[in-house]
Amino acid sequence: MSNRDPKYIPISVSARSDCAVPMSYDVPLLGAQEARRPGKAPHGGGQDDGNASFVRTCLNGTNGLAGVGLLSMPYALAEGGWLSLALLAAVAATCWYTGLLLGRCMAADQAIRTYPDIGERAFGRRGRLVVSAFMYAELYLVAIGFLILDGDNLDKLFPGASVHLGPVSLAGKQLFVVLVALMVAPTTWLRSLGVLAYVSAAGVFASVAIVLSVLWAAAVDGVGFSGRGTTTPLRLTGLPTALGLYTFCYCTHAVFPTLYTSMKQKSQFPKMLAICFVLCTLNYGSMAVLGYLMYGDGVQSQVTLNLPAARLSSKIAIYTTVVMPFSKYALVVTPIAVAIEERFRGVVGDGAAASVAVRTLLVLSTVVVAIALPFFGYLMALVGSLLSVCACMLLPCLCYVRIFGATSLTALETASIVGILVLGLLVAITGTYSSLVQIIHELQVGV
Repeated sequence: MSNRDPKYIPISVSARSDCAVPMSYDVPLLGAQEARRPGKAPHGGGQDDGNASFVRTCLNGTNGLAGVGLLSMPYALAEGGWLSLALLAAVAATCWYTGLLLGRCMAADQAIRTYPDIGERAFGRRGRLVVSAFMYAELYLVAIGFLILDGDNLDKLFPGASVHLGPVSLAGKQLFVVLVALMVAPTTWLRSLGVLAYVSAAGVFASVAIVLSVLWAAAVDGVGFSGRGTTTPLRLTGLPTALGLYTFCYCTHAVFPTLYTSMKQKSQFPKMLAICFVLCTLNYGSMAVLGYLMYGDGVQSQVTLNLPAARLSSKIAIYTTVVMPFSKYALVVTPIAVAIEERFRGVVGDGAAASVAVRTLLVLSTVVVAIALPFFGYLMALVGSLLSVCACMLLPCLCYVRIFGATSLTALETASIVGILVLGLLVAITGTYSSLVQIIHELQVGV
């Protein structure tokens, strides 16, 4: 969930080397004090204030794209069939192109610093609100996905665990969701997240480590590649879920303006994006094929749940999966908390106690939703279909057309943008409907 997901939080490089590492989503939803509005050049001057090298920006961008959506790739392939891998490549190419459109929007106005700035430059204050709303809703659901992810994997490592405190009894996944929330809550109280941002850079290496661990489990630890999968090359009934999960893996567009601003040579932004998307797509595709060959149609929404827990390779994969959200939960939740604090500053005040209270309640709300809707695959498919499609496909195209004007587009650009809009709407409608139906069905079965 970016799997917004960890994938939304690369290390942002500030204009001055002695500054703390800024957040990617550092603009509050209604924060007038911290938002840099289009038309007002930021202090320090325009778009030549970046100091990040090309290699550093590639690492940051790859970290942004590499997220927990990796674990659902085999499940997405099982849902969509082998031919859906072509759709994975198509989604990657589409999101790469819309990332380029955001870069062009950034170049159009030196005052633009963030994704909400692009929305305001295109559609005024309403545009800022719409973009911000999609960003924060996506972050909130990704934070919930983190808790579900850790709850599922810890329950696999420690089956049968339970705690009884008087009339209250917690067991299995619910217990671990609560424990994980208790452990990550203090990290959300920190005002400066520079250290956590650097820790989250390990996400790139963690993603590779998970793939290699799964490969080791198959090739060395005896799992093999004998999974029985469908012989149907394309499963239309599961295609909406597959497309939603594929899109979820590339929902990193809110951080692209940060990467663009941080670069020394902004002309290399398209090349940087291409490298990041190619590397992550190869990683996602490898995991999809590997996991599906191992478990076929029996693969679960997180491939780590299929692995034999007693094997060392499986433990490495599962523990790496569990650790990833620990370092990134605060990075996902804090921008939402900052927006709430900024919006209701007159009500809750601006002291440390008020900030801790807001952030604790926010964490508590994610726990409640994670326990009520413990369906990682369906929830991430919903995020991908409803929120990621809008943030990564629809909004970049609409903002680009609005800023530059439809008459300035070439015939190829017009055809590409129209095709993306049609594809995005189709995925959004069918994927959202399919995900909601599946979640409702699971709730009814649980009852």
